[in-house]
Amino acid sequence: MTLLNIRSTPRLSTLFLLSPLFLAPLMSSAAPLEIEVVVDVPKQQNQVAFVPFAGDTVMSSIILNDLDNTELKTTSKNLPQQPSSSSELAGTLPVWQSIGVPYLVVGSSSTNRGKVTTEYEVIEVKSGRILAGKQSLTAKDDKESMRYAGHVIADKIYELITGTPGDFSGRIAYIEEIGVGKDKTSSLKVMDADGANARTIYTAKGSIFSPAWSPDGKRIAYSVQRDKSYPIIYVQNVDGGSSTALTPYSGSNLSPSFSPDGSKILFSSSFEGSADIYEVSASGGQPNRIINWPSSEVQPSYAPDGKSFVFVSDKAGFNKPQIYRYEFASGRTTKLSNSSYATSPQFSVDGSQIAFLNGSSAAIMNSNGAVTTNLGNTGIDEAPSFSPNGKRVVYASKQGNKGVITIKSLNGGETFGKSAQGIIRSPVWSASPK
Repeated sequence: MTLLNIRSTPRLSTLFLLSPLFLAPLMSSAAPLEIEVVVDVPKQQNQVAFVPFAGDTVMSSIILNDLDNTELKTTSKNLPQQPSSSSELAGTLPVWQSIGVPYLVVGSSSTNRGKVTTEYEVIEVKSGRILAGKQSLTAKDDKESMRYAGHVIADKIYELITGTPGDFSGRIAYIEEIGVGKDKTSSLKVMDADGANARTIYTAKGSIFSPAWSPDGKRIAYSVQRDKSYPIIYVQNVDGGSSTALTPYSGSNLSPSFSPDGSKILFSSSFEGSADIYEVSASGGQPNRIINWPSSEVQPSYAPDGKSFVFVSDKAGFNKPQIYRYEFASGRTTKLSNSSYATSPQFSVDGSQIAFLNGSSAAIMNSNGAVTTNLGNTGIDEAPSFSPNGKRVVYASKQGNKGVITIKSLNGGETFGKSAQGIIRSPVWSASPK
């Protein structure tokens, strides 16, 4: 912990000496009266004052945008100074305190031999304290690397202020469909968490379903169904390389889910009859059937601790799907959902919440099955996906004939969307690549 050698002034006061003539009606003595007038600093909507980093042309706007979409309302306008380090604040901290913004971020970037090093500080304005001291990050001097570095710095700033890791450096995978029937082409795409830098990693004539990220954010599993064939699950490295078929079975192979350590994958398949839940090594091999009920069981999803998973079954009756939980140690199965139609479950990172489709509405329930958030009918009938820190969700919706990816804050931040030419399906958020 580093302290700025600046005296903190929590409020401003002005002293006035009033003349005896003015005070005569108020007092019998002719002695001057000293009155303290307290001027309270106005409460600010903005929580963070961000000074664009000296020497930087790429990262600052990314960091500012990331933070401003959260509950940490951030501004870079009408600031009293443009310091690039805490040492430049000597003697001027009261000026910053007078604007009423709790946190100040300053920094600078320098380039050397194709590398950009950025040093930055997050300052608690009231005390002058530098949170966790000076931070430093080095990245390649190219646009993509600098974009990612901006997201990583925004993650760290958010964590220093809130105590919760940011979710800006993760990526969002989604499916975009153009055309219908035999003319439909589906593309699996990946974009940054701010909706920018979208790129296609796989295209198929037909349908792509249910992408799922590996815990390290480097691999992605998904199902592909071409004309007159069964859906097959593939695994692919997101940053390059060919895809590998994981389930070449004559059945509907759907809904892959990576285990928390990335070594195994849950999926549903009908290759042995009705749809059941299986587990297989993420590198392939013989699958192990875990759920084998007479009804159909689909959409498995691991709990964050790997000790259980949730899935959907229609054992309660036709068109009455419900969400259940299976515990690996005991083999016990428990019904979780309380609504008449519940599908597509996915845990938050801490396991306390489950995003799901509640009838035709995207919703969130707690681990006991009580609905805590209803996001409404999106027009796509798909469930939301949590961001890595659980503070935001992403889901697909429609505006007219165009698909939209919507990113919604769950704790007071901004909601924003990214539109596409085709129909958007199944967006899912990864952790930051490790």
